[in-house]
Amino acid sequence: MNFLSMKYKVFPKARILFFLALLSPGFAFTQSLAYRTLLSSLYDSEFPVLKPEQLSDLKSYQLLDAREKKEYEVSHLQDATWVGFETFSLKNVTDLDKNKPVVVYCTVGARSEEIGKKLKSAGFKQVYNLYGGIIHWVNEGNPVYQNGTKTNQVHTYSQPWGIWLTKGEKVYD
Repeated sequence: MNFLSMKYKVFPKARILFFLALLSPGFAFTQSLAYRTLLSSLYDSEFPVLKPEQLSDLKSYQLLDAREKKEYEVSHLQDATWVGFETFSLKNVTDLDKNKPVVVYCTVGARSEEIGKKLKSAGFKQVYNLYGGIIHWVNEGNPVYQNGTKTNQVHTYSQPWGIWLTKGEKVYD
């Protein structure tokens, strides 16, 4: 069999299998690659991020939720403080220690990065954006809470953003 005849017999089958794999819900590599690509387009490469696996002791950080109140009420990281995005004010973080590390998160990390920049400008020394936001946090098997109790619900901001959540129960308006 020469290359041309092999190309027309083998490659179409390989292409079909590849595209079926891409469409398969269990094909996590493609989704994570797509999600990483999305995040790289949203993030400022100069702003520091921490990935979920780097946060072994959440008590070492001041956790701030930069989503809207209705999103926070569905679920949030344990002991996170809601600061909002549209309603964010530095007046609401005066009780925080500017020398203790801060991790800010939102749904995917875009809004939280903006809040993180405001905190750095206000003199906070160590501010980090949670890589991938609450969606990546949950997809990595980490817990979220509602009224002090673990929950599977995650507010994904909107239905289109919900495609990135592969674990948990999607909630959106």
